[in-house]
Amino acid sequence: MTISRLNKVVSVLNVLALLALIISIATIFLYAPVERTMGNVQRIFYFHVGTAWVGSIAFFVALVAGILYLRKPQRRWDTLALSSVEVGLVFLTVTTAAGSVWGKPAWNTWWEWSPRLTLITIAWLTYAAYFMLRGAIEEEERRGRFAAVYVIVAFVSIILAYVSIRIWRDIHPVVFGGTLESAQGAAEGLQDIEPGLASMKMGITLMVNVVSFSLIYAAWLVNRMRLQLLQDEVASLKMRVAARLQGG
Repeated sequence: MTISRLNKVVSVLNVLALLALIISIATIFLYAPVERTMGNVQRIFYFHVGTAWVGSIAFFVALVAGILYLRKPQRRWDTLALSSVEVGLVFLTVTTAAGSVWGKPAWNTWWEWSPRLTLITIAWLTYAAYFMLRGAIEEEERRGRFAAVYVIVAFVSIILAYVSIRIWRDIHPVVFGGTLESAQGAAEGLQDIEPGLASMKMGITLMVNVVSFSLIYAAWLVNRMRLQLLQDEVASLKMRVAARLQGG
């Protein structure tokens, strides 16, 4: 995709992302019901789940881009993987911070080294090390090849973090899906809301936030890819100028 086309896409996505963020905040603080156990602090749950979902999607996009790069080593796939990992790491950081704030009233502690939280920490460190790998390799094609293999293998940490509370006993509640009977842990953190209209409002708010953060991810991703294309163009111009000066 050319920079001119990206500029048009970026403009549209930035507006959509801003509108989505405004709607998301409005539904969280003005529409969603108050949870009976934790009160208003429970509202951070919507940020937590929304950013966790988008973070997982970002790393999955990087996985797909890595596979495509190995099949056909083109710069655009490497740029997509790099951009998606950067944005995904931001969302994973927000997820962890929001979960810590949410966990304080639910578990009476900011952090617990449970299987889920331990694996999330491992995932964060794994993807942070991705940038160290890229910085250690100078040759472009070789760097792209190693980075592609890395993001494919690194996604295992996300899968393990997802299935951990469904396999092992964990303090972290299961929001979607079921668990093995042997894996059922503490009930702290589960939502305590009257069934009916209040429950429906909570579900609508959660879906609105998932969609909103997905749009924000798309906007950030395209902005980051545009920035990388501009950096590549500047590097190319520098090389051409240096070659002309040497030739002269």
